Amino acid sequence: MFDFIGFIPRAVMQGTPLLFGSTGETLTEKSGNLNLGIPGTMYVGAICGVIGSFFYEQAAGANMNPVLGVAIPLLCSLLGSLLMGLLYCFLTVTLRANQNVTGLAMTTFGVGIGNFFGGSLIKLSGSEVPAIVLSNTSALFSRPLIGGNSWFAKLFLSYGFLAYAAIIIALIAAYVLKRTRKGLHLRAVGEDPKTADAAGVNVARYKYIATCLGSMIAGLGGLYYIMDYTSGIWSSDAFGDRGWLAIALVIFTIWRPNVGVLASFLFGGLYILHMYIPSGMNLAVKELYKMIPYVVTIIVLVISSMRNKRENQPPASLGIPYFREER
Repeated sequence: MFDFIGFIPRAVMQGTPLLFGSTGETLTEKSGNLNLGIPGTMYVGAICGVIGSFFYEQAAGANMNPVLGVAIPLLCSLLGSLLMGLLYCFLTVTLRANQNVTGLAMTTFGVGIGNFFGGSLIKLSGSEVPAIVLSNTSALFSRPLIGGNSWFAKLFLSYGFLAYAAIIIALIAAYVLKRTRKGLHLRAVGEDPKTADAAGVNVARYKYIATCLGSMIAGLGGLYYIMDYTSGIWSSDAFGDRGWLAIALVIFTIWRPNVGVLASFLFGGLYILHMYIPSGMNLAVKELYKMIPYVVTIIVLVISSMRNKRENQPPASLGIPYFREER
């Protein structure tokens, strides 16, 4: 019999990094920037948090302060992902480089940075295996809101604080985009920057702010995956294709962060579904199960294109650099 009580919490934990990544990318794309560097940004956010946590654990030893144990890796992660966002904006907004090429280059750069510093930390730790374990700090991030063995506690109260933060950030992002003047200006920049500029909206500023905030949110996804989902274990190729899955989730949610809350958990469940099918099933069938999230994304893209509703389409200027001189 399928174990829903065991499956759903793991699906939520698997989907939380996707929720961080998709929320950050949605904010970025609403400004007209197509940041394919989100996977690299998640890597950098994770490794910066790991670096801060590693050196703090080494310095504090058994006298670790819980507040600093959370604050230091959190701030390091936010700073690292912020720098990735600033670099992307400098290249694409200020220098008007091609956004697709820049994003792919930054993904390669971010993964390389993560693997380089991760490997260096493994050597510094003297570990005999190609991994580093940050169990003390990880315990602070993965501590459940309320412990308990009831089904309600397991389904709703058994997650670390970043899982709840991901939901809150997504709902706030949805509210800001839909209900505030700043959100209206941001959507105007993404739809028609020339008109927004003519109306007095600083296009470059909105692109910078939205992309940097989006990168910081995505970086938290990387930090959550390492500190909570994997219990503080960093190894090479830590994320696999989760960063790309977060970008695909933006299409699945039709650029709506509030929809992304349930959609990310759905994708998280689909991503690990192959782990819950009978062990006697053919290996090839299990591999087909791993394709389900991507197949679902393609189907949604086809359906949304066929419906041809404007609200279901990406921002009109997505991926197109803005030249103010041509206004």
